[in-house]
Amino acid sequence: MVTPFAEKLLDWYAENARDLPWRGMADPYAVWVSEIMLQQTRVETVIPYFERWLARFPNLRVLAEASQQDVLNLWEGLGYYSRARNLHKAAKMVINQHGGELPADVASLKSLPGIGPYTAAAIASIAFGLDEAALDGNIRRVLSRTFNVSQALGSSAGEQRLWTLAREHLPSGQAGDYNQALMDLGATVCVPREPACDRCPLFELCEARELGVPNLRPVRKKKDSIPHHTVTAAVIQRNGNVLIGQRPEGGLLGGMWEFPGGKTEPGETLQACLKREICEELGADIEVREPLGVYEHAYTHFRVTLHAFRSALLSGEPQPLGHDALRWVPTSELNDYPMGKIDRQIADSLKG
Repeated sequence: MVTPFAEKLLDWYAENARDLPWRGMADPYAVWVSEIMLQQTRVETVIPYFERWLARFPNLRVLAEASQQDVLNLWEGLGYYSRARNLHKAAKMVINQHGGELPADVASLKSLPGIGPYTAAAIASIAFGLDEAALDGNIRRVLSRTFNVSQALGSSAGEQRLWTLAREHLPSGQAGDYNQALMDLGATVCVPREPACDRCPLFELCEARELGVPNLRPVRKKKDSIPHHTVTAAVIQRNGNVLIGQRPEGGLLGGMWEFPGGKTEPGETLQACLKREICEELGADIEVREPLGVYEHAYTHFRVTLHAFRSALLSGEPQPLGHDALRWVPTSELNDYPMGKIDRQIADSLKG
């Protein structure tokens, strides 16, 4: 039996579903790629990356056989780079352990790198038609408002309540449309601030609207303040080449390339920080010369202000003590090396 909640939602979706490039694709690989890209990233940002990705890696086997550098290059600018590394690792696992076919059950999907409960349920319902409920940020917001969920997001009680609601209203045989309808409604109508309640198909059912508290749902835990770090980077050039290092695989921006440097310590000048970091990371001594630029960036859990300086080697041949690899690269070839946003800005300034 289809509940009134699901019925209104599906009727609305039939008329208002977003036209997205991965919608209607029969290929589970394409659904998987789209769901990974959509993690913590807006749809309009994802669309051109998804289209370029499928053009370059049209199937799972081509992805598995690609180099990590090619994968990261294509992902550059989309952020959360562990997603790209995990896609690459998972593709190899599917080739080796599942005969090249993405598994159709939630347990097997969750065993692959980068696939958690939501992504597994989304793939299972959309790509394979399984009756699996999913919870992402948009779905949590719609459910929290419609059923006036008072427990905080992320709390065990809140999560249990939301999963119960999502499963309780899941229409058998229509889970893919149901989950995507909830996502679309949260993205286009039941938005975080000032929801368009007058256009919502759940208007009559929404308890938060009736109580006048839609902007107070979902309930959120108080966020801790985000730390700020001051960072330095050295642009070291020799014989027309510039030195870059590959960040360690398991850390932030793992596998990406950067201009070496690091965080300042309390009371430390920028120049002293950079000389210390280069000694620790490269086993070399440098002269810190003129500033090249100041760059700001916010990550998920912290913010940075990075000061880049032109620098010259005084002694010691750089060694990858703090990196997986080092390269002396012509500035004209820096685009061949995947970088985070700040390092790409520095690279672009050098080419300019």
